[in-house]
Amino acid sequence: MKELKPITNRLLWIFALGQFGWSLLSGIVSNWMVYYYTGMPSEQNPNTGVFASGITQSPILFKLTLFGLVLAAGRIFDAVTDPLIAGWSDRSNYKGGRRIPFMRAMAIPFSLCTIGLFTLPQTASTGLNDTVLFILLMVFYLFMTMFCTPYNALIAELGDTQQHRINVSTFISFTFILGQSISFLLPNVAGALQGSVGQKNSIRISVAIMSAIACLAMLIPAFYINERDYIDSKPSNTRPFKSLAITFSNGQFRRFVYSDVIYFFALTLFQTGLAFYETQLMEIEDTWTFVLTATMTAISITLYPLVNILAKKIGKKPLIIVGFFAYCLVFGITTICGKGLHWGFIIAVSAAVPMAILGILPQACVADVAELTRLETGEDRSGMFFAARTFAFKMGQAIALVTFTSVTVSQTASSYRTTAAVAFITCFIGAVIFFRYNEKHILQQISDLKNRR
Repeated sequence: MKELKPITNRLLWIFALGQFGWSLLSGIVSNWMVYYYTGMPSEQNPNTGVFASGITQSPILFKLTLFGLVLAAGRIFDAVTDPLIAGWSDRSNYKGGRRIPFMRAMAIPFSLCTIGLFTLPQTASTGLNDTVLFILLMVFYLFMTMFCTPYNALIAELGDTQQHRINVSTFISFTFILGQSISFLLPNVAGALQGSVGQKNSIRISVAIMSAIACLAMLIPAFYINERDYIDSKPSNTRPFKSLAITFSNGQFRRFVYSDVIYFFALTLFQTGLAFYETQLMEIEDTWTFVLTATMTAISITLYPLVNILAKKIGKKPLIIVGFFAYCLVFGITTICGKGLHWGFIIAVSAAVPMAILGILPQACVADVAELTRLETGEDRSGMFFAARTFAFKMGQAIALVTFTSVTVSQTASSYRTTAAVAFITCFIGAVIFFRYNEKHILQQISDLKNRR
């Protein structure tokens, strides 16, 4: 039997670069597509809705807009393909491993598709633009799934110990919010280019620059890490949807997922509306978005060591519950916020705590359940556990996107406040549900099973 190389923090940091890459691409689409494709420009924020004239804007069913339905369809398609890709990855036996070959193949197409979303749906035909946007969004989410699902499975496989699971979750949380934060620089980069290339082209070129950086970040771990040197992986024999059903039959995993899907519904509402909260409610220029996000990120990062230490001392569950209620506070403040930059900073500082906690610990919870199942059954289905989680929370995201675009179809201040209020209520419900998750029982079972070996 081949002796495996030890997993080090250096290796985990290199692995975390992949998270920076895909979170940057995801951030560009999730944070700016709604902003640039819907809404009305103003003197203070002339880029709002800059691409809106090219696609259908009016509601097509009740208050449901075509754009909102397209976004929701993309997330649902993404959710459905998760277990398929996870099953493919779990069952694969490629020379380069079960996960890395997917990452190598998908990094470039994933990046190119991101650029296409802001470039191709710009013909003179609204119907053609609607169709192209729909197809591109489906392909974007397919490529994202084909990169992220195998990537996420490596979180559990490289996290061979409880300490490594918390460490890798900490590292990828750092690179995730770094990627998300840099995505908020898009208006700033576009503003610097606008004088020489024009308003729309400045946005497209900015997306291309960021996509190139993201692609490089995804390719580095994909070609640096030799999966077979660190992981003794054996293909799973369980078919994808049977594996998904078995995964959801795990009671502790279901309790985690119930709260997680509600949390992501609330968070997606908030993230989708963030640019609107700042520009429409607080009347801040969109170029301030990066400064506020950077403030939130910087404070959050300073809390990472504390979260890492406390999770090992008191457990992940108490901290996650604190994170839920802290986000409730953030959503509540947003609901009542007034005009002025100071409101932006109040929200940025308040959001730093839950961002640090919920950015790190949920992935470690999934890795714990996946590790326990591996020890109990002898079959490693890490990919399916992470896919099942993403399958669930992406359904929540899809509902959130439809909700946001429907509630805000009037584009009034009260409609944006309503979305923040809904986020507050649902996040509170998610916190209550998470009380039923029994982390101590899971960790005790893992310890007992390892001691018997």
